[in-house]
Amino acid sequence: MFDILILSNGPGEITTWVRPVVKSLRDKLGNNRDKIRISVVLSPCANASGKEAGIALSYPEVDRVQSAKNFFPFLLTGKTADNWDWREKGVVLFLGGDQFFPVVIGKRLGYRTVIYAEWEARWHSLINRFGVMKPEVAAKVNPKYADKFTVVGDLMAEVSAREGGEGGEGGEGGEGEELIGILPGSKAAKLAQGVPLSLAIAQQIHNKLPQTKFFIPVAPTLDLQTLASFADAQKNPMSQYFENTSAKLIDIDSKQPLLETTTGLQVKLLLEHPAYDLLSKCSLCLTTVGANTAELGSLAVPMIVLLPTQQLDAMRSWDGIPGLLANLPLFGTSFAKLINWYFLKRKGLLAWPNIWAQKEIVPELVGKLQPSEVADIAINYLQNPEKLAEIRDNLRSARGEAGAAAKLTQLVFEELNHQL
Repeated sequence: MFDILILSNGPGEITTWVRPVVKSLRDKLGNNRDKIRISVVLSPCANASGKEAGIALSYPEVDRVQSAKNFFPFLLTGKTADNWDWREKGVVLFLGGDQFFPVVIGKRLGYRTVIYAEWEARWHSLINRFGVMKPEVAAKVNPKYADKFTVVGDLMAEVSAREGGEGGEGGEGGEGEELIGILPGSKAAKLAQGVPLSLAIAQQIHNKLPQTKFFIPVAPTLDLQTLASFADAQKNPMSQYFENTSAKLIDIDSKQPLLETTTGLQVKLLLEHPAYDLLSKCSLCLTTVGANTAELGSLAVPMIVLLPTQQLDAMRSWDGIPGLLANLPLFGTSFAKLINWYFLKRKGLLAWPNIWAQKEIVPELVGKLQPSEVADIAINYLQNPEKLAEIRDNLRSARGEAGAAAKLTQLVFEELNHQL
């Protein structure tokens, strides 16, 4: 009888790290909950929507979940909000948050500890095992801890592995059609600018290339009415910066809800999550920064990354410390303006594929973006398939190897056996 406690935090980690790992754990360790119980405890994240606990609990492999609001009492006292019981033996598996958390929690519960580390591994002497994305992470470590490190690959690459291949060749199946995905984010700070900007760009593209079709994969943390409010120019004052583009929600109760602009352009709203099957068929995607760039990169789907700064104070969705500072009471507005000013001056490497490659392999457009200018860039790519093919090839080269979930599961398995 063992407990596996997964520590995680944001929406990206829950969908792209936790999801494939818990499936792999059950595939290897079985579904007998009397023998193996999987719990997920969330820690606070600046990009969290508050719905992460519900998403994690929806995974059939997971037995119980505690939300981020109850994390620090658990960290300090070892007691969950529902006073969970803990088995004598187990493993704490880190899949997002602060790497110090598994040190504290593992010690308190008396469990072995495993950390998945993308770019940097910490607390080498206090953690039992590290599964790292690339050899370069392990190369930085003191040789006396080298035996704790295993290169497992890139969990983000599990996206394409789960779909049985790579997409991005374009088209939805109809002759001459071009399918374009729109990913404006899931938090209000990004949606306020991202939705009207993306709709305005889509309108401009469709005016010149009528064969184009558009869809938005709706994040599981976002409801349709909220999304529609950001598309409505009468409800979203940011629309004034993007040609007052406006759209309304139609067929909300059908299997195919839509956003329809005042000019009649229809944008499908895809509620299925994850939407990898349709995303993999896209010729191009328009996306904000964040975990979605990693998912698209793993699917080898060409993208244009948009970071509009028409209202510097509005963009408060940065990861990590910048995001926390930008959302502080009283001083958050000043920090938000300062942080966004800095990123406006700093060029490149905001999207995950560019960070992986350490160069700009997908275009990042930062500043007071104009829909017509972005549309021209998109049209240039669509009319020059060799440019899209080059992006696909670069994305395939930049990402890590698939199979990380299975290799990470093996580390957990070994640490469980260590306690027998």
